[in-house]
Amino acid sequence: MKLSFVKNTLILTLLVCFSCGSKSQNQNTKNQSEGLFLKDETIPAMTEASIVLGADRFQEYLPLLANKKVGIVANQTSVVNNTHLVDVLLDLKVSITKVFAPEHGFRGTADAGELIKDGIDTKTGLPIISLYGKNKKPSLQQLQGIDVIIFDIQDVGARFYTYISTLHYVMEACAEANIPVIVFDRPNPNGHYIDGPILEPEHSSFVGMHPIPVVHGMTIGEYAKMINGEGWLQNKVLCDLSVISMENYNHQIPYSLPIKPSPNLPNDTAINLYPSLCFFEGTFVSAGRGTELQFQIFGAPSLDAKLYPFSFTPKANEGSKYPKFKDEKCYGMDLQNVEKLHQINLDWLIDTYASSHEKETFFIPFFTKLAGTEKLQKQIEAGQTSQEIRKSWAADLQAYNQMRQPYLLYK
Repeated sequence: MKLSFVKNTLILTLLVCFSCGSKSQNQNTKNQSEGLFLKDETIPAMTEASIVLGADRFQEYLPLLANKKVGIVANQTSVVNNTHLVDVLLDLKVSITKVFAPEHGFRGTADAGELIKDGIDTKTGLPIISLYGKNKKPSLQQLQGIDVIIFDIQDVGARFYTYISTLHYVMEACAEANIPVIVFDRPNPNGHYIDGPILEPEHSSFVGMHPIPVVHGMTIGEYAKMINGEGWLQNKVLCDLSVISMENYNHQIPYSLPIKPSPNLPNDTAINLYPSLCFFEGTFVSAGRGTELQFQIFGAPSLDAKLYPFSFTPKANEGSKYPKFKDEKCYGMDLQNVEKLHQINLDWLIDTYASSHEKETFFIPFFTKLAGTEKLQKQIEAGQTSQEIRKSWAADLQAYNQMRQPYLLYK
């Protein structure tokens, strides 16, 4: 649906009336968290339906865009009431000059790791600049003529989900070019806990740039504030940052994403399991790419069918043109009906390694990048239990929790 009104004042009035957040979906959740944090019963009860997203709060950010040439970092999740943010802003007569696209592209259909090329958006005619591949950081030339950058992308709260790395590079480039950045905040569907090993600097990469746990427990706006506040940008430059915060949100509200954040996270279950199952991407085991149950199943042809009777056969699809074990029958587990996780599940990984007949080739080097440390692989190889491994994270998670407190916008 394309918005079309005669006067901007009428547009603003109607859109603000519509800004009630995304539609709710029923979810089975526990009454308390099993992660580092227990649910705070003093927080007033709020629901997903009452959330007002940052992108919906026109009265807060339209004055910041007046008479400015605007660049926007966006993908398929950058919507206002089912209409793409770019289309909404163009109808509001905002002067958008360029779109910057992250991993998976502007429309969100590219494979993980697939080269994203520069191009032209066929709907609007706007130039699209890829921020994935060799060009992860906008150049001064690409930023030329832009007065302000909007960043509006749905995150899922995991360190190895690369949108927060794109956020880092956008903030860094804009700081160097003296261009303000405005982040439109959105909920973190895994924002109810923090968990996992802290990334060690020597293992920094695009799938993990900062010394944070695997599950960081922050919204994209809070995370931007932490990048700035902790001096993580190159040469400790500071970005002129504004966050358009949400209304009626807290970290304990279950949030169902109305749009897939990427091709291989098709639903709430996949998003919740992603921080746990993504570790399999650093092993010979498939996490379900090439099926319709991505990050809801795992398996491999060589796993024991008696121990892992569930089977699937990966095929090329929109989310994975060349999936692991394409056209091969894999044996593993179906996790579609597991209860919602409030901490990372390591048992699936540990048990699969223990039962594997290919221990020497079970892990690949990418596992260390995902874990952010060599310790996790060594702990699993040494036969440590999930409880023993989790205990080794405790002190670092407490320290991280203290570090993040000044940047939280929501409880």
